[in-house]
Amino acid sequence: MSIERARNYQPIEQQQPKKQVKVKIQKKQWISTGEKALYSLATGVVIAASVFMVNFTSGTDTLNRDIQKMETKIEQQKASNENLAFEAKELSNPDRILQIAKENGLKIQNAEVKQAGVMGN
Repeated sequence: MSIERARNYQPIEQQQPKKQVKVKIQKKQWISTGEKALYSLATGVVIAASVFMVNFTSGTDTLNRDIQKMETKIEQQKASNENLAFEAKELSNPDRILQIAKENGLKIQNAEVKQAGVMGN
């Protein structure tokens, strides 16, 4: 074999044109469509639950504040009632009634003064 022939020599395999086969490569999606739907649904449920909890907590807080205000009013009214009961007891003292009766010119003759509402013997 001459040097020129050796240089031009190509193996038989290389002389035949190769067939190129196109292979379609499918790119794998990071998240499938079904998973997207499930994630969206779960996110919606979490958001709805959060809104419901905030609304419920707000309503409960408002109700508790109203109850505390009402309890404060009740305590004030009880204190006022106790003061008025004490004042009524002082004003219905028999000695005070006798003194006012004498000042207004009433004469008492062997009479017993009894407190109103008290049943005596």
